[in-house]
Amino acid sequence: MDLDLVVRAQKGDERAFESLTFANHPRLFRVANCLLRDRSRAEDATQQAFLDIWRHLRRLRDPAKFEGWSYRLLVNACYAEAKRTPRWLPDAEVPPAREPRAADAFDAVLDRDQLEHGFRHLSIDYRAVLVLRYLLDMTPEQVAETLGISRWTVYTRLKRAEEAMRSALEADARPATPARVHQEVVR
Repeated sequence: MDLDLVVRAQKGDERAFESLTFANHPRLFRVANCLLRDRSRAEDATQQAFLDIWRHLRRLRDPAKFEGWSYRLLVNACYAEAKRTPRWLPDAEVPPAREPRAADAFDAVLDRDQLEHGFRHLSIDYRAVLVLRYLLDMTPEQVAETLGISRWTVYTRLKRAEEAMRSALEADARPATPARVHQEVVR
């Protein structure tokens, strides 16, 4: 992060802010896309985050904290976007370095599909802690600061999110019973 750009943008330098936007758009969009699971809604949330960054940049006391502060504004924009559309759409791309490893390409697709299915059923609160913790490799303390919650709340949400994912994956692994098949058909 170029602190000089942040300081110049805080003073109203539009070119510096444009450079910040260009440099930070990929990382913020990636997080928004993972949280919202929809590219167009992720783009809307990212745009809103940049508007909020521009509006409130002068209030940022420590330019060195720009990255975490921008994540907080992005997550808030994602929360607002998620409230506008109640259904989650699975459209996010998993970066190649983070894809599950499987014996062959078919197994990799099945693993990825199962993970997507489990992730889709999580609330945005749970998605936020998982994305910040595991995608961005933030410490629980950094996640807490970014989301404005306590460290213990981060640990609780991580545990519950992992349990919910595990339950969803186990439910998919159970053989279909006639009653379950009927329920799926009725939906």
